[in-house]
Amino acid sequence: MTNQSFDTARDAIARTVRDHWKLFLIEGIILVVLGLLAVAVPLLASLAVTMLFGWLFLISGIVGLITTFSMRQAPGFWWSVLSAVLGILVGGLLLAQPALGLVTLTYVLIAFFVVEGLATIMFALDHRSKLSGRWGWMLVSGIVDLFLAAIILMGLPGTVAWALGLIVGINMVFGGGSLIAMALSARSQMP
Repeated sequence: MTNQSFDTARDAIARTVRDHWKLFLIEGIILVVLGLLAVAVPLLASLAVTMLFGWLFLISGIVGLITTFSMRQAPGFWWSVLSAVLGILVGGLLLAQPALGLVTLTYVLIAFFVVEGLATIMFALDHRSKLSGRWGWMLVSGIVDLFLAAIILMGLPGTVAWALGLIVGINMVFGGGSLIAMALSARSQMP
């Protein structure tokens, strides 16, 4: 991508944000409100996330099965069937037993924080000579990820009830806050 095309793309994005700042503001407010609800009632949010994953797996498995059977002659037919059936089974299991899915997703969250933390620490250490003082923030971020994984793991089984919902809620609050800030900044730059 050339500098000119990068500048053109950046200008187009800025124009879009300015033209639709109210929509970004509304989305940001909704995300903050939902995030605060998730933080206030993390078990409910955790179960909602589990149910959402269940529906996503179930629907994607059904659609995958339909498309696979409509293309029987395509290579990898049986692998596609296996993948679709697996999606249907996992989705059905998450919907039928959301508490079991919640436990599984909590372990996935722990694994994510461990892998993300180690990768971020290694990235920071690998780039400390090129990023001057900024590599320290990446190092701290990686350490925080490992710390979160340890807290969730040491608190099992009790953390199952709140970890996923709380983290999703915090993410929604920060994501919504950034959208609100972006919308208000775009509004202030309008002619």
